[in-house]
Amino acid sequence: MAASQHSLKSILEAMLLVADRPIGLKKFTQLLPEYDRGAIITTLKILQRDYNDEKRGFELKEVAGGFRLQTRRNLRSWVLRLKRSSPVRLSRAALETLAVVAYRQPTTRAEVESIRGVDASGTLHFLLDRKIIRIVGRKALPGRPLLYGTTRQFLEVFELKDLSDLPSLAEMAELEHQTNGLPQIPLFG
Repeated sequence: MAASQHSLKSILEAMLLVADRPIGLKKFTQLLPEYDRGAIITTLKILQRDYNDEKRGFELKEVAGGFRLQTRRNLRSWVLRLKRSSPVRLSRAALETLAVVAYRQPTTRAEVESIRGVDASGTLHFLLDRKIIRIVGRKALPGRPLLYGTTRQFLEVFELKDLSDLPSLAEMAELEHQTNGLPQIPLFG
Protein backbone atom coordinates (compact mmCIF):
# COMPACT_ATOMS: atom_id res chain seq x y z
CA MET A 1 0.00 0.00 0.00
CA ALA A 2 1.19 3.49 -0.74
CA ALA A 3 2.03 5.86 2.08
CA SER A 4 -0.95 8.04 1.15
CA GLN A 5 -3.26 5.15 2.10
CA HIS A 6 -1.90 5.16 5.64
CA SER A 7 -1.94 8.05 8.04
CA LEU A 8 1.44 9.46 9.03
CA LYS A 9 0.40 8.92 12.64
CA SER A 10 -0.02 5.16 12.06
CA ILE A 11 3.25 4.93 10.13
CA LEU A 12 5.22 6.67 12.89
CA GLU A 13 3.59 4.52 15.58
CA ALA A 14 4.48 1.33 13.69
CA MET A 15 8.10 2.41 13.24
CA LEU A 16 8.44 3.45 16.88
CA LEU A 17 6.92 0.19 18.05
CA VAL A 18 9.54 -1.99 16.35
CA ALA A 19 12.58 0.26 16.80
CA ASP A 20 15.22 -0.99 19.22
CA ARG A 21 16.75 2.50 19.62
CA PRO A 22 15.38 6.04 19.60
CA ILE A 23 14.67 7.25 16.06
CA GLY A 24 15.94 10.73 15.25
CA LEU A 25 14.14 13.27 13.11
CA LYS A 26 16.84 12.96 10.42
CA LYS A 27 16.20 9.20 10.21
CA PHE A 28 12.43 9.72 9.99
CA THR A 29 12.88 12.19 7.11
CA GLN A 30 15.21 9.75 5.31
CA LEU A 31 12.76 6.87 5.74
CA LEU A 32 9.70 8.95 4.86
CA PRO A 33 10.69 11.22 1.95
CA GLU A 34 7.05 11.55 0.91
CA TYR A 35 6.35 13.55 4.10
CA ASP A 36 7.87 16.89 4.92
CA ARG A 37 9.87 17.45 8.09
CA GLY A 38 7.25 19.78 9.57
CA ALA A 39 4.49 17.19 9.21
CA ILE A 40 6.66 14.59 10.93
CA ILE A 41 7.45 16.94 13.83
CA THR A 42 3.78 17.94 14.21
CA THR A 43 2.64 14.32 14.17
CA LEU A 44 5.23 13.27 16.77
CA LYS A 45 4.00 16.08 19.04
CA ILE A 46 0.40 14.96 18.50
CA LEU A 47 1.36 11.39 19.42
CA GLN A 48 3.10 12.61 22.59
CA ARG A 49 0.02 14.62 23.58
CA ASP A 50 -2.36 11.74 22.76
CA TYR A 51 -0.41 9.27 24.87
CA ASN A 52 -0.26 11.71 27.80
CA ASP A 53 -3.95 12.65 27.56
CA GLU A 54 -5.09 9.04 27.45
CA LYS A 55 -2.97 7.95 30.43
CA ARG A 56 -1.65 4.90 28.63
CA GLY A 57 0.92 2.49 30.03
CA PHE A 58 3.55 3.90 27.69
CA GLU A 59 4.74 7.27 26.50
CA LEU A 60 6.55 8.75 23.54
CA LYS A 61 9.73 10.20 24.96
CA GLU A 62 12.43 12.28 23.28
CA VAL A 63 15.78 10.89 24.43
CA ALA A 64 19.31 10.61 23.04
CA GLY A 65 18.52 12.75 20.01
CA GLY A 66 15.50 10.69 18.97
CA PHE A 67 12.07 9.42 19.91
CA ARG A 68 11.07 6.11 21.49
CA LEU A 69 8.05 4.44 23.01
CA GLN A 70 8.71 3.41 26.58
CA THR A 71 6.95 2.17 29.66
CA ARG A 72 5.87 4.93 32.00
CA ARG A 73 8.25 5.16 34.94
CA ASN A 74 5.52 4.52 37.52
CA LEU A 75 4.66 1.18 35.83
CA ARG A 76 8.16 -0.27 35.48
CA SER A 77 7.84 -2.52 38.53
CA TRP A 78 4.88 -4.25 36.87
CA VAL A 79 6.83 -4.79 33.65
CA LEU A 80 9.74 -6.21 35.64
CA ARG A 81 7.41 -8.95 36.86
CA LEU A 82 7.00 -10.02 33.26
CA LYS A 83 10.73 -9.85 32.59
CA ARG A 84 11.46 -11.67 35.86
CA SER A 85 14.37 -9.38 36.57
CA SER A 86 15.08 -6.31 38.57
CA PRO A 87 16.92 -3.19 37.57
CA VAL A 88 20.64 -3.16 38.16
CA ARG A 89 21.47 -0.59 40.75
CA LEU A 90 24.58 1.44 40.33
CA SER A 91 26.77 1.54 43.40
CA ARG A 92 27.74 4.84 44.94
CA ALA A 93 31.21 4.40 43.39
CA ALA A 94 29.69 3.83 39.93
CA LEU A 95 27.37 6.84 40.28
CA GLU A 96 30.21 9.07 41.48
CA THR A 97 32.49 7.92 38.66
CA LEU A 98 29.71 8.35 36.10
CA ALA A 99 28.97 11.84 37.40
CA VAL A 100 32.62 12.85 37.01
CA VAL A 101 32.71 11.50 33.46
CA ALA A 102 29.37 13.09 32.54
CA TYR A 103 30.19 16.54 33.87
CA ARG A 104 33.90 16.70 32.93
CA GLN A 105 34.02 14.77 29.68
CA PRO A 106 36.26 14.04 28.05
CA THR A 107 38.19 13.00 31.13
CA THR A 108 40.95 10.56 32.04
CA ARG A 109 41.02 7.87 34.70
CA ALA A 110 43.61 9.91 36.63
CA GLU A 111 41.28 12.93 36.66
CA VAL A 112 38.40 10.77 37.93
CA GLU A 113 40.65 9.30 40.61
CA SER A 114 41.93 12.69 41.72
CA ILE A 115 38.35 13.89 42.23
CA ARG A 116 37.09 10.70 43.89
CA GLY A 117 40.31 9.97 45.81
CA VAL A 118 40.23 6.23 45.02
CA ASP A 119 41.16 3.85 42.20
CA ALA A 120 38.51 4.02 39.47
CA SER A 121 39.75 1.40 37.00
CA GLY A 122 37.26 -1.32 38.02
CA THR A 123 34.35 1.09 38.04
CA LEU A 124 35.30 2.49 34.63
CA HIS A 125 35.44 -1.06 33.23
CA PHE A 126 32.00 -1.78 34.70
CA LEU A 127 30.55 1.37 33.09
CA LEU A 128 32.27 0.54 29.79
CA ASP A 129 30.81 -3.00 29.87
CA ARG A 130 27.33 -1.54 30.43
CA LYS A 131 27.95 0.82 27.48
CA ILE A 132 27.14 3.85 29.64
CA ILE A 133 30.55 5.37 28.95
CA ARG A 134 32.99 4.91 26.09
CA ILE A 135 36.55 5.68 25.16
CA VAL A 136 36.53 8.88 23.11
CA GLY A 137 40.24 9.25 22.44
CA ARG A 138 43.58 9.82 24.09
CA LYS A 139 44.88 12.90 25.88
CA ALA A 140 48.00 14.57 24.54
CA LEU A 141 50.08 13.86 27.65
CA PRO A 142 52.95 11.47 28.33
CA GLY A 143 51.58 7.94 28.18
CA ARG A 144 48.61 9.18 26.11
CA PRO A 145 45.94 8.25 28.71
CA LEU A 146 42.48 7.22 27.52
CA LEU A 147 39.71 9.79 27.53
CA TYR A 148 36.22 8.76 28.63
CA GLY A 149 32.84 10.22 27.72
CA THR A 150 29.21 9.21 27.98
CA THR A 151 27.26 7.29 25.32
CA ARG A 152 23.82 7.40 23.74
CA GLN A 153 22.98 4.56 26.14
CA PHE A 154 23.73 6.97 29.02
CA LEU A 155 21.26 9.47 27.56
CA GLU A 156 18.65 6.72 27.12
CA VAL A 157 19.05 5.28 30.63
CA PHE A 158 18.77 8.70 32.27
CA GLU A 159 16.09 9.87 29.81
CA LEU A 160 18.02 12.92 28.60
CA LYS A 161 17.61 14.55 25.20
CA ASP A 162 21.25 15.59 25.29
CA LEU A 163 23.96 16.53 27.78
CA SER A 164 22.50 19.99 28.30
CA ASP A 165 19.62 18.25 30.12
CA LEU A 166 21.96 17.09 32.89
CA PRO A 167 20.86 18.56 36.21
CA SER A 168 23.07 21.20 37.72
CA LEU A 169 25.34 20.17 40.56
CA ALA A 170 23.08 22.09 42.98
CA GLU A 171 20.05 20.13 41.74
CA MET A 172 21.97 16.87 42.20
CA ALA A 173 22.86 17.78 45.79
CA GLU A 174 19.22 18.64 46.52
CA LEU A 175 18.01 15.35 45.00
CA GLU A 176 20.47 13.36 47.10
CA HIS A 177 19.38 15.26 50.20
CA GLN A 178 15.69 14.57 49.44
CA THR A 179 16.11 10.86 48.65
CA ASN A 180 18.69 10.28 51.37
CA GLY A 181 20.23 7.51 49.33
CA LEU A 182 20.95 6.11 45.91
CA PRO A 183 18.46 6.43 43.08
CA GLN A 184 17.38 3.25 41.31
CA ILE A 185 18.77 3.22 37.79
CA PRO A 186 16.99 0.94 35.30
CA LEU A 187 19.78 -0.85 33.41
CA PHE A 188 18.71 -4.08 31.82
CA GLY A 189 21.05 -6.66 30.41
